[in-house]
Amino acid sequence: MIEQAELIGQIKAYNPALEQEIIAKAYDFAKEKHEGQTRSSGEPYYTHPVEVAGILADMRMDTATIVTAILHDTLEDTEATYKDLQTLFGDEVARLVNGVSKLTRIESQTVEGKQAENFRKLVLAMSEDIRVLLVKLADRLHNMRTLHHIKKPEKRRRIARETLEIYAPLAERIGLHKIKEELEDLSFGHLNPEARESITNRLSYLRKEGTTIVKTIIDTLEKLLGDQGIKAEITGREKTRYSIWRKMQRKNISFEQLSDIMAFRVVVGDVGQCYHALGMIHGAYPTVPGRFKDYISTPKPNGYRSIHTTVIGPEKQRIEIQIRTSEMHEEADLGVAAHWAYKQGRKKARLKDAKEYRWMRELLDIIEQESKPEEFLENTKMELFQDQVYVFSPRGDLIELPNAATPIDFAYAIHSAVGDKCVGAKVNGRIAPLNSKLHNGDQVEIITAKNQTPSPTWERFVVSGKARSHIRRFIRQQQRSQYSQLGKAMLEKVFQQENYQFTEKAVSGILGQFRAEDVEDVYAGIGSGHIVARDVFKAIFPGHKSEMAKKPSDAEAEEGAQARKAADTSKPLPIKGLIPGMAMHYARCCHPLPGDRIVGIVTSGKGVSIHTIDCDTLENFADTPERWLDVSWDEGPDAPESHIGRLEVVIANEPGALGTLSTVIGRNGGNITNLKITSRSLDFWDMMIDVYVNDTKHLNNIIAALRATPSVVTVDRARGR
Repeated sequence: MIEQAELIGQIKAYNPALEQEIIAKAYDFAKEKHEGQTRSSGEPYYTHPVEVAGILADMRMDTATIVTAILHDTLEDTEATYKDLQTLFGDEVARLVNGVSKLTRIESQTVEGKQAENFRKLVLAMSEDIRVLLVKLADRLHNMRTLHHIKKPEKRRRIARETLEIYAPLAERIGLHKIKEELEDLSFGHLNPEARESITNRLSYLRKEGTTIVKTIIDTLEKLLGDQGIKAEITGREKTRYSIWRKMQRKNISFEQLSDIMAFRVVVGDVGQCYHALGMIHGAYPTVPGRFKDYISTPKPNGYRSIHTTVIGPEKQRIEIQIRTSEMHEEADLGVAAHWAYKQGRKKARLKDAKEYRWMRELLDIIEQESKPEEFLENTKMELFQDQVYVFSPRGDLIELPNAATPIDFAYAIHSAVGDKCVGAKVNGRIAPLNSKLHNGDQVEIITAKNQTPSPTWERFVVSGKARSHIRRFIRQQQRSQYSQLGKAMLEKVFQQENYQFTEKAVSGILGQFRAEDVEDVYAGIGSGHIVARDVFKAIFPGHKSEMAKKPSDAEAEEGAQARKAADTSKPLPIKGLIPGMAMHYARCCHPLPGDRIVGIVTSGKGVSIHTIDCDTLENFADTPERWLDVSWDEGPDAPESHIGRLEVVIANEPGALGTLSTVIGRNGGNITNLKITSRSLDFWDMMIDVYVNDTKHLNNIIAALRATPSVVTVDRARGR
């Protein structure tokens, strides 16, 4: 626990001009207001905001941010008022504390919609002052450090998952790499403790075995650069356990196949020496193709600058090397916070408004497009939690997009109007399909047409949250227009049957009864089946009686029943692109899962078979393209919850291996439905395992967990069996 004097000393170490009275006053105020409150650990509650302030002091933050951290829970959890803070600590601190306190409910919400709404508030608040986000990240970091004190495992997992999906990506976006890595590692420990422990043990073994090699590599690089007059500080840095886990998942490889567990950082005096050092290293050692990135000439959108390269270095080891100046090194750790850091007795120039960041503008744009908080949260996660690809516009502007982005994603990144009017694209001067994946360094030109509108099929392959939110909004508007036209025609038919003249004025008089804002809402409700046309007529003419009204025809009764059924009990098909009621089954040859690209094959007497796009069986239907259907997964709330994924596994023939395998699958949420041993030898068993999973991501998590298990030799998803 940090005491007041310790915190003040920590700040004065980098800010000798600190007026320590303001820190002392904030400390005493928080301690008094939180009197009697305790944390899950049993400690007095005021120790938490003080620890948060200590985290920000480590980042050399300005005084207003430190004071905000100390006071950040007073408005939410005590009787303190905004006016109290304004009077005692000034407008700036009061405004920042108010911005942070509005967001604290996000940690205690369990309802997805409420969580999404609070995250919407977080985005809006941090767009006004990025320091709100800095305090919130420090707050979350300390909560994660003490998460083990919470007794309920499901609550710990929920908070850890939220941290991994939202706060760690936000930290990365503003360049706080140290905080991002710690948040990921702490979350990883709660979400997948077995995998983390397994990687920890293997790293510990490598650390003992490789101590001499690391020192040899550093000494060799120092001598190489020193002989050319380049004074460099070289350190070896072990990659985090979570980043190793992600790489095992992404590259579909085992721990033993990873060749760059260690990264070596070379810090030199200036930019010229960065390129000089790069030349010396490339001249001395063979480079690994495709592993060179120059973020000095083309910085990342969060301001990160460095040169990355991978070589077959000393001791014939494949090593990753990062080359940067000391200033770049500081900004790599602190990111946007470096602009607020106190230096040499004065603050650096204020940071531009957060809205100047492209990613921030796109999150604000998603807020405007999405009508449902859940969709906003989903698209925000898409926008944040993906590896990036960097492409260029025809004018040479660098555009950052999520990995596997398409020209449609690029078009919406340029401007929403460009995306809406896109009809084609040129990639590196050649016409390319709109669903083609972009790669680093591609130059993209978008072709537009005035009469073009977004295609609903685009939603199947776009990967950016901004593109998806715009396409969905257009689809909603288009569906509403179609429902409105249909509903109006149905209502006009009822008026005609009863010999009344139809007028919109009559409909506008009963809007309140149907909780509608305008007549279009009523028409759309009728067209979608949520409102019955005759009920609207009865509301307009309550005294009218007719034989038809007393006893509806069989056809009309059936129509009303179907409308009500559609309104009350309809559930979407698990597959988009099929006619309702069409027989459908999943092909056993490839076991398609949500997340796979799929295709439908019309099979005589069996309806439609759903295959993965790379299934070998599809070759049998190459000559009958008329049997192919363009389909995709419906990711709605009523989509099927479990599917069968098939795994090919080789395990060591040793006591307990099979039990360990089933335990790992079970702990990662899988359920074995079938297991077949296909081959046995003295040392190994080959087997085929069918596992109930939710989607491809779930199956990949199980595969990665198995790969981290020592008794498992190899594991892959089975194809075409």
